[in-house]
Amino acid sequence: MAKFEKTVNLPLSQTIVRVENAVMNGSATASLEERSEFTVGNARVAIRVYERYSAFGGNRVSMSVTMASAGETTKVVAVTSGGSQAMFFKLNTVGEEKFLDTLRDAL
Repeated sequence: MAKFEKTVNLPLSQTIVRVENAVMNGSATASLEERSEFTVGNARVAIRVYERYSAFGGNRVSMSVTMASAGETTKVVAVTSGGSQAMFFKLNTVGEEKFLDTLRDAL
């Protein structure tokens, strides 16, 4: 599992577009698996779950992205999982880190 957190000076709607473009254009095998958006008080929250094939690991890797905003600033938290083929412990997380790189580069 790998994690990336960043606060960006963008409203939620622009952050969503930037994240979706980065992930979907970053890999030919990327897919949006599920999404949700809701409001809690004056905060807006968007959740996206993506998957892509990792050639390095020979498997699929998932990335959950949570974006929360209460104005012109948005907190982005992305967590990847599924990049290892080991049964009891992780042997490699290269695919997970590479998936996160698509967001690091865009944000």
